[in-house]
Amino acid sequence: MNRLIPSKIGKRAPGRAGWLGGLVAGVAVMLAAPCAHAQVFVLNLDNNSGNGTVGEYTTSGATVNSSLISGLFQDYAIAVSGSDLYVVHSSSVGKYTTSGATVNAQMFGLGAPEGVAVSGSDLYVSASGKLVGVGVYTTSGATVNAALISAPSWAIALSGSDVFVSNTNTGVIGEYTTSGATVDASLITGLSSPHGIAISGTDLFVTNANNGTVGEYTTSGATVNASLITGLSGPSGIAISGSDLLVTNAGNGTVSEYTTSGTLLDANFITGLDDPVGIAVEAEAVPEPTAGWAMAVAALGTLTVVVWRRLRPRSETR
Repeated sequence: MNRLIPSKIGKRAPGRAGWLGGLVAGVAVMLAAPCAHAQVFVLNLDNNSGNGTVGEYTTSGATVNSSLISGLFQDYAIAVSGSDLYVVHSSSVGKYTTSGATVNAQMFGLGAPEGVAVSGSDLYVSASGKLVGVGVYTTSGATVNAALISAPSWAIALSGSDVFVSNTNTGVIGEYTTSGATVDASLITGLSSPHGIAISGTDLFVTNANNGTVGEYTTSGATVNASLITGLSGPSGIAISGSDLLVTNAGNGTVSEYTTSGTLLDANFITGLDDPVGIAVEAEAVPEPTAGWAMAVAALGTLTVVVWRRLRPRSETR
């Protein structure tokens, strides 16, 4: 008579040590593989000399290298994209790696550049001097359109196919398309020397240097809270870090951390700075698959097949 009985789990399978060893080794490599975490880069000026540095910090505020990049002069803004940093100098834009190496200290010359933003392989630079407005260039420095937007521009931020720029003299933020068309030149008005813009989804945050506040608006121009954060000291740069806001205080040499709803987390998130004018946060990188990952996946696949086979009922003749 034939009947089904379960296989004996304790029975040793040929080659079990091989696939089990591969599994353990693969998982160990997976767990040990380094994961690139987001970093914070702060552009800091010396008030006496005008010399600038870029410091690197963790997203918890710990110092990695306070002088990651040095030898700068009269710098105003910073942006990060992948492993590249872009720094606005007094008359140019410099390109560096996030490890501090110089790629090109003067990618192209400009008159009084003020802000910088990156989208893919395009670099948008705002200016308020000789070349008034916003120009677009490639991240390798080639000119695409030096006069994309012809309006005095200081801070700049990108969101999808839209460009948002501030005019610190008139207290206005204007909206344009990445092709240069005007959407609304006076999208947000009544600001007090807007020096920095950060966007998260449909929320737009702006620093008001003259009255020490951060205001929150929608990207369609509606006011959410014009005084979301108050009591700042010459706020200039602003950046999104996860679900939080990081704001530079040029007046007291600090970076403060808040939630996007305006709750103070740490007024002294980063200290010991002189005149922090710009800030950028590197997106957290997903580690590339390694041989260890492949080994672990293969071993897990083998384990699944073996367990399935071992638990599958088999026919045995008695």
